Amino acid sequence: MNDIDHAQALADAAADLVGATKVDRNKPPANASEDFSYMLEKVPGAYINLGNGEDSAPVHNPAYNFNDAAIPYGVALFASIVERKLPK
Repeated sequence: MNDIDHAQALADAAADLVGATKVDRNKPPANASEDFSYMLEKVPGAYINLGNGEDSAPVHNPAYNFNDAAIPYGVALFASIVERKLPK
């Protein structure tokens, strides 16, 4: 499975959880410094952004306030990926 397949699998799982219209599959790559890329060199995976609401300040902004109501969605997404990948 290549990187695009991992991103596709994650997007598919997210769409199943919250609906396809709430998953941005065409977000352009971000030009940012992120150490996660080093992990992806060793372990296949995908990087995602978990939505924080329309009125949220960007990450690393002093006004940023993580929306704790997003946590169950992130947990459900990871649980869904595990369920899809474990042998039946």
